[in-house]
Amino acid sequence: MSTTLIIILAVLVVLIGLITFNFYRMKNAKPVEDSKKIIQLGKKNFKPSVRRGITLVDFWAPWCNPCKMVAPVLNDIAESEDDITIGKVNVDKQQYLAKKFKVRNIPTLIVFQDGQEVKRIVGVKPKKHILKEVNELRA
Repeated sequence: MSTTLIIILAVLVVLIGLITFNFYRMKNAKPVEDSKKIIQLGKKNFKPSVRRGITLVDFWAPWCNPCKMVAPVLNDIAESEDDITIGKVNVDKQQYLAKKFKVRNIPTLIVFQDGQEVKRIVGVKPKKHILKEVNELRA
């Protein structure tokens, strides 16, 4: 019985160690540089930017670790999909826009088509899932 207890404690110690290691690794992760094709959106340029076509807007914050995970995915989409406009709204600096679109959790991706919100994706999602949601609008 005591051998089983020792094994369980060893496994728990290893798991706690891995969780702690990954926490500090993510906490100290440097933000990914945005693609040149991604537009920084604010109160003044928001409406003109989403007015035509399909626009994917990322509501994010610099302190948000899940937002750091979504950034490379958005960079990849911006580089590979020419017919989708990608915009980013820093919710700390643009609280007006976050309130207007009722963003409660970040990262939140809102898909606009010709100026109207048509889809909302909350949380970290892979590129395949995001493109599936957007491709449904293209058809």
